[in-house]
Amino acid sequence: MTRRLTAIVEREREGEGYVALCPELDVASQGETVVEARDNLAEALALFFETAPPGEVDRRLRGEVYVTQIEVAVG
Repeated sequence: MTRRLTAIVEREREGEGYVALCPELDVASQGETVVEARDNLAEALALFFETAPPGEVDRRLRGEVYVTQIEVAVG
């Protein structure tokens, strides 16, 4: 079985690598490149599904997640 999840990848504040987050499960990982961070997140998610009890998956799994951008007036 496969499950489609969201991966948000952003550059670390120090600019030395990337952090990847799955907001549906609040699972994160990191890597030196965007691809490595995404692949490491996929590995972390697979491990989570493999080891977490079903109740933990149900407790953490959020429904729909939307990623979008907004404009906000500043100053």
